[in-house]
Amino acid sequence: MPATPSSPIALVECPRDAMQGLKLLIPAREKIRYLQALLAVGFDTLDCGSFVSRLVVPQMADTPEVLSALDRSGSSTKTLVIVANRKGIGLAADHPAVDCLGYPFSASETFQRRNTRRGIPEALDDVKELISTCGDCGKEAVIYISMAFGNPYGDPYDEWVVCQRVRQLVDLGATTISLADTVGVAEPAGISRLFGRLLPEFPQIRFGAHFHSDPGGWQPRIQAADGQGCSRFDSAMLGFGGCPMAADALVGNIATENLVRYFQATSRETGINREAFLRAQKMATGIFRET
Repeated sequence: MPATPSSPIALVECPRDAMQGLKLLIPAREKIRYLQALLAVGFDTLDCGSFVSRLVVPQMADTPEVLSALDRSGSSTKTLVIVANRKGIGLAADHPAVDCLGYPFSASETFQRRNTRRGIPEALDDVKELISTCGDCGKEAVIYISMAFGNPYGDPYDEWVVCQRVRQLVDLGATTISLADTVGVAEPAGISRLFGRLLPEFPQIRFGAHFHSDPGGWQPRIQAADGQGCSRFDSAMLGFGGCPMAADALVGNIATENLVRYFQATSRETGINREAFLRAQKMATGIFRET
């Protein structure tokens, strides 16, 4: 069912996605200061780190220490980290400051191997382990489906492929699935068709959208997903980010400030504290300009 003006929106801020591809390492103290500011804004979830190999994503090697240093008193924002294998699942599940574990599943076999060095069958085994582990420790599993709106790698792709992947995840017990446009190829018509098909077919699933876009292309994508009832949206302050494992020219995240203005204009509740948002935005400008 399409969203109504009274439907609340869950905004997921993604500093991890904004930072992970930067070559110059951001000091841990700066990450802590920035994440602390973001925790005060009122986001539903903060995608703030990853438990993956420091050789693959050196920018996120200090995630456990950074999370341990955060003061989360007074904040209802959930923390999310990305994991890519069973070792990461175990480490993230054991960390007391982690609320949600995100797994980068893919509609593309090629990109699954490129991103996690796992094929689709092995990745499904990881997802099964992730969901079971989260159930045991009371944390939330969030499954991302990359290349959900197109595949530049030559693998078979259509909406049926994505729906089959969703069905596989649902059968494993997934309850939150975010459709990701990793390389910025999504078109509004395709977004509308896919969400329009999935939401009625899987009403028990909380679907999200993680779009990458050039600065001028964000609004038609958001309108297409919003119009079909999607109520969970990922973004990053100032539109920084992109997936370094795609090994293509990085296409940034949708800028959070654009999403906030968009949903305010449609009278949708986002829970954002304007003063805290502006403080964090100013801090982001300094951090990312320096890198």
